[in-house]
Amino acid sequence: MKLLKIHPVGDRILIRHAEDKEQIRGGVIIPDSAREKPQEAKVIALGSGRKDKDGNVIPFEVKVGDTVLVARYGGAEVKLDDKKYTLVREDDILGILN
Repeated sequence: MKLLKIHPVGDRILIRHAEDKEQIRGGVIIPDSAREKPQEAKVIALGSGRKDKDGNVIPFEVKVGDTVLVARYGGAEVKLDDKKYTLVREDDILGILN
């Protein structure tokens, strides 16, 4: 994998949403702006981790390459090299898919 130009900090996680296939309902093509963001995503990079009140780093429950379910409206979208990514907090991850 190519070296990314962004490295998440703290308890932030960089994810890339799974690509949705073109949606057609009743013969009408739904544009990208009207589609809902998929909840399934792949973990691309991890920050340094959240710290407890004593300053100890709490390890992430996810690892790079995991496929996860993400809260629908969580995170901040980022565009790098014509690809869309999302930065989310670990709390925005609902579960890990097997």
